[in-house]
Amino acid sequence: MARRRAEPSILLGPILYFRGEQRDRWWLSALFVLDGEVEPDDLRVDGVTLPVPPRHLTVWRRHHVWRFDFAVPRGMRDTNVTYGFPDGPHWTVVVPGRQSFPRMAILYGSGMTGATKGAEPSDGGAPPASPALWRDLLAAHSVDRYHLLIQAGGQVDGDAVLAAAPQAASLLGDASRRLGPPLPGVAEELMSAGFDRMLRGWSGAAAAAVLASIPSVMMWDGSDLGRLLAGAWGGREDGDAASRSLRPLLVATRRQAQLFQTGSVADSPPDCLWGAACGTLAQGFIMGEAGLLALDLWTDRNARRILSERDWSLLPDWLDRFAACRHLILVSGAPLLVPAAAALDRLGAVLPAPLQRRLARGLGDHWTAPGRHAEWERMLRTLGDFSRRTGCRITVASRGLSGAAGRGVLRGGGLEMWQLYAPRFAVSPSVARPGWRTRLAEPLATRPDHPLPAHRFEMPPFTDGGRRLLHGSGWIACSFDGKGQLHARWCLPADAGRYAQAI
Repeated sequence: MARRRAEPSILLGPILYFRGEQRDRWWLSALFVLDGEVEPDDLRVDGVTLPVPPRHLTVWRRHHVWRFDFAVPRGMRDTNVTYGFPDGPHWTVVVPGRQSFPRMAILYGSGMTGATKGAEPSDGGAPPASPALWRDLLAAHSVDRYHLLIQAGGQVDGDAVLAAAPQAASLLGDASRRLGPPLPGVAEELMSAGFDRMLRGWSGAAAAAVLASIPSVMMWDGSDLGRLLAGAWGGREDGDAASRSLRPLLVATRRQAQLFQTGSVADSPPDCLWGAACGTLAQGFIMGEAGLLALDLWTDRNARRILSERDWSLLPDWLDRFAACRHLILVSGAPLLVPAAAALDRLGAVLPAPLQRRLARGLGDHWTAPGRHAEWERMLRTLGDFSRRTGCRITVASRGLSGAAGRGVLRGGGLEMWQLYAPRFAVSPSVARPGWRTRLAEPLATRPDHPLPAHRFEMPPFTDGGRRLLHGSGWIACSFDGKGQLHARWCLPADAGRYAQAI
């Protein structure tokens, strides 16, 4: 009698990733983390004739990462497609029809603990996001039937990862130690802490159900790095000697982000990683007449720039790929458009150098931090020139404004560009009790700003309640219509108000 093959132990997965639309097919990847050496069976997918074989990506301390790549044929209308193992678990994903318009949920901070600043994480870590929020999102998916889950950063709590990596935290907490050579084993320690954090964060029942049923597009941001690493890396100067010790930590975190947030490894990037040629994790997708661009705003960052000149040289070509689109969503972890941007730049110019540095640290990874105004203006002009030349409308999606959700609009010179601020997906005490940054943002949100000549930025009040900023946890539900309009709706399960915007 033939010996029965051992069943693999699934530690995490499947995590679905969107790979793009190609003619009449919807390309997806499913990632699994398995314990031990057992290779998983081929995956079976409705509508796909042949079994889908596994591809081994990497191994980390007996945890093997496997990926399945498949393209699902699309009918005229949305279709429920089941995928899974022949004698094992199965899952279902909604594949849009050829006559469907994209529907998506945009969220930020799905891996954040919600701990207050300075609080020590408990041993083992708190649940990264409330199971109730994942259940709320899953319930909304059963009605709205999302095609995509856009995660604009914060998929892992970088502060919690550093708390579990004492060598890395000690190095980052002492500026004098950064001038020495890289510490042996510190990158591996950080990688292990991050790997363990991902396994805990996404293995809860509700989170796992969402990640297995809605294909994700994710980008990393400062929250994924943690405050210490983000501050040290983002504050360094060109040629900074400290980069010798910082770079291994950044590389480890970036490798982690590429593995779990794009489902790939450096030597074999998927086609949607447009930035692979220049070593960044920029991703681009075209879905009919809608486009999606998620830039990598951290690989090349320092105190004076967010993107490298090579990134800037490629950006016009990336934008031109969306020339036939009616609407482009640009995903940016930190908001691109904020109130009082011009005032912050003027303030930074007149403050003494020590106060300038304190202001820059307070603004963190913002586009409008002192010293970055020229690059921020360059981005706005690049996007504006493309939009006016092609007629493609651009909407920016990012995390909230000082923790609050809402929207703003920049108008001028024939351009109208909206900024969507996503609420935090984590349940946090700071959501219920806004901090000083949020209290400062409230009056600023009521005042129009003129960040560029002949341009006006404002945050209009919502019809329901008259508020400009929304406090609470949730996500933004977005859908397109036949005219290329984007319909955004802020979903705050604890708030019964209706907050919507047609763009």
